[in-house]
Amino acid sequence: MRLARIRRRLARSLTEWRAPARVDAFHRLYYDDFHQTWAQTLWLGTRAFKCPFDLWMYQELLAAIRPDLLVETGTAAGGSALFLASCMDMLGNGRIVTIDINDRADRPQHDRITYVHGSSVDPEVVDRVRGLAADARAVIVVLDSDHRRDHVLAEMRAYSTLVTQGSYLIVEDTNVNGHPVLPDFGPGPHEAVETFLAEGAPFVRDRSCERFLMTFNPGGYLRREED
Repeated sequence: MRLARIRRRLARSLTEWRAPARVDAFHRLYYDDFHQTWAQTLWLGTRAFKCPFDLWMYQELLAAIRPDLLVETGTAAGGSALFLASCMDMLGNGRIVTIDINDRADRPQHDRITYVHGSSVDPEVVDRVRGLAADARAVIVVLDSDHRRDHVLAEMRAYSTLVTQGSYLIVEDTNVNGHPVLPDFGPGPHEAVETFLAEGAPFVRDRSCERFLMTFNPGGYLRREED
């Protein structure tokens, strides 16, 4: 009986701490303290600019899907590409194509990483990536470049067709514009996802990818269903 009461109290406490208002408050604290938290998230010495919970989820998806190709838009310092390549090393399969408008000589070099310089929505870049994906059995796409709604939506339309059935289109930073951070950002990735899904794209949100409570991509893990 005493153990049962303890369990009930713990369950009530857990429910209280999982309340959306508490989760959002921690999210804002973590996000807004940029220079002490996610700006200092390094992978093997290279900045990744990610929430560690999302990086953990990415390695779970890599292990489950074993993609031949992962397409990333928004390379930044190259830390996330290096993290994904390191996971692929352990899995023994996969390569990464990562796209950015800025060309940086100091990005990490790895046999599994191909850097593409240009806009992710430039038709020539899109065609090049489609060519690189032509023989891939399984493909994951991660979008993390310009976060304005129209740009993200253009990326989703351009690259979603590369995502194979049962795999994922991951739209990053759906937390901006008040979801729950940066309320004055304006329409961004969250709004792009809403528009994209309303168009009837064969994707569904996979909320199980948000089970660590905090993610920079709420509602942004999209699993491809059958067409």
